[in-house]
Amino acid sequence: MKLYRLLTEDDTSAFCHKVTDALNKGWELHGSPTYAFDAANGVMRCGQAVVKEVEGTYTPDIKLGAQ
Repeated sequence: MKLYRLLTEDDTSAFCHKVTDALNKGWELHGSPTYAFDAANGVMRCGQAVVKEVEGTYTPDIKLGAQ
């Protein structure tokens, strides 16, 4: 099955670390990154979709971050 996650974080090194961690766990980049102003918190936010092929059948209770 193919899994999908959207990683988001404030525009700090934490976002880069989150994406790097996912890549090192076998996730692949999917599409272009996003960058937007979060008016509620007054910060810029980054986003990056990632996908991964794994064995099994999808169910909504799968912990995507643990894959």
